[in-house]
Amino acid sequence: MDLGIPVAGLLQEAYDNLKASDAKAAQTVLEEALRADFDNQEAAFALKCVKWWLERLKKLEDFRDTYEKGGYFLSQWKSFHTFLERVGDASFEPCLYAVRRFVFSAALQYFQDVLGDKENRHDPVLLLQVGQCYKGVGNYDLALKYLEQAIRFRREDGETLSELADVNALLDETRVAKALFREAFFMNPQGVDLRTMESQMIIGLRDQVMKEKGLSGGELLEWMPIYGAIYGVFTVKRELKPVELGRLKQSIFSLENEVRSRPENEENAVLFKPRLINHYLWLIDHYENIREDPGLIEETMLKIKIIDPVIYERIH
Repeated sequence: MDLGIPVAGLLQEAYDNLKASDAKAAQTVLEEALRADFDNQEAAFALKCVKWWLERLKKLEDFRDTYEKGGYFLSQWKSFHTFLERVGDASFEPCLYAVRRFVFSAALQYFQDVLGDKENRHDPVLLLQVGQCYKGVGNYDLALKYLEQAIRFRREDGETLSELADVNALLDETRVAKALFREAFFMNPQGVDLRTMESQMIIGLRDQVMKEKGLSGGELLEWMPIYGAIYGVFTVKRELKPVELGRLKQSIFSLENEVRSRPENEENAVLFKPRLINHYLWLIDHYENIREDPGLIEETMLKIKIIDPVIYERIH
């Protein structure tokens, strides 16, 4: 008997149940799939995922506030990625897609109830969360609408900028996405949550940097804009306003002091060097945009050479 066909059908049925927000039914179908084919890796992986979420759903009763319930789903989505890393099994995209639809559909339902209150329609955090949910369920046009509203209140927020960049990339607005990602990683790289990113533009860059540098966590985030420039991802640049240029130079001065004074083994010390290089690159781009004296550009490049000769050679 060919078990592949019935198991494939059961897997699809389970995924459809998940997308319809019925995780319990999905569990029942997946258990049936494993009885039919005990060694099916995808069914086993999917069942682990569904059981993990069913366990988390038990705690949903602890929250009486609708908004808190939506926030709980988003927080658990991030924890789910940690679970996936710990499990270490091969990932199956159809399963992860169905789980994503399940999570963000549920969160969106709660947030929409809160959004119905006129007083909340200008809350930037709620607008960001609604935008994230619409992105998670694949409605990129509505995601763009809410994220564009959120960014009006959070123009220098790395998380909001990166989410807006991600949606633009998913809508094939490549130039806008590149500019926004560059801004996000300059404003606050630690605010960018790679676990919520979906576009190949940023996922590909993440994978390249992880492979080349062997980094993860906060240090990975600080190096990504530098390698974004090296790999030709963050190529859309702009001239800085006078007040922005002043803040950039002040920030560079502070970072130079941090790099000189902090021992390399001190906590968070590894973050300052790539952050300083990123600031130097912004300054160089500004000089190039305004056709500044080439001597100033070379002077800044030499500063990069002093703190990281390898990076200097790659961008020179």
